[in-house]
Amino acid sequence: MLKKAKKYIILLPEVKNMEQQKKKRTAGICLTLAGGICWGLSGCFGQYLFQKKDITADWLVMVRLLLAGVLLVLMGFLLTKKRMGDIWKNPVDRRQLLIFSVFGMLSCQYTYFAAIQYSNAGTATVLQSLAPLLILGVVCFKEKRWPRKMETGAIFCALLGVFLLSTHGDIHSMSITTLALVFGLGAAAGGAAYNLLSGDLLRHYGVYAVVGYAMLLAGVAMLPFVRPWSYAVPFDQGTVLATAGVVVIGTAIAFSLYLKGVSVVGPFMGSLLGMVEPITAVIVSLLFLHAKFQGIDLVGFALILGTVVVLSLQSK
Repeated sequence: MLKKAKKYIILLPEVKNMEQQKKKRTAGICLTLAGGICWGLSGCFGQYLFQKKDITADWLVMVRLLLAGVLLVLMGFLLTKKRMGDIWKNPVDRRQLLIFSVFGMLSCQYTYFAAIQYSNAGTATVLQSLAPLLILGVVCFKEKRWPRKMETGAIFCALLGVFLLSTHGDIHSMSITTLALVFGLGAAAGGAAYNLLSGDLLRHYGVYAVVGYAMLLAGVAMLPFVRPWSYAVPFDQGTVLATAGVVVIGTAIAFSLYLKGVSVVGPFMGSLLGMVEPITAVIVSLLFLHAKFQGIDLVGFALILGTVVVLSLQSK
């Protein structure tokens, strides 16, 4: 009896530790999902501004980049303190940050919101989800190989999904405008460039320094071209709240929640849980922004999002 009692006493801390790990993982999953939902809502706030306030993607993207950039940099100084200045000390990394700001951050943000302006948040977010497919193409090119069987199947499903989404299955007609399709695919290319150009920087300096400074630089670069002071923007309650939703909820809160969650569950699980972003955008734009989808559109969405899942499993 004494030996059994000692055995249970030894096992008790292990059981308690397992319960703590389970709670921590559950919290990580919830945080990751919340971050993805915030990103999905960001596109819907943008759609509201385009539809109800006649605001253009140029103005919204520039304002988002500037305000979100300032917000993330300030958060970085509060959370990481002196480390925020390290990225400016290395000439190579400084040049890489400038390249990422224009060809990664600016291209990704502008094409995404332009796609929303010409279609809706759900369609734009799903098309942007094709980014891993383009990253796969770069990987295959670098490794001088053809796609593997599973990768080939994913490519076929993605192309079929885009075809159904853009034509409703009728090759002789387009169900979305050419600009919506071009900017949606451009958002996927921008998303791929965003990931490929930022990887090393993020590992060395963290998200607040890299994303914060990149947003700020991209916003400043847009100023002389957009000239926001020339826009007649209706600064009523709806405009202010929706813009705050894009900047605060869709940027500062989304990044903070998602990255905290991924630090617990890991990047693989994070990439799968991040699929809640396009799903959120589709549901919200359907229920609250009166976007119209047909059954064949949902099949196209499923094929494209399924491609992301397959590629995530392939690269686990």
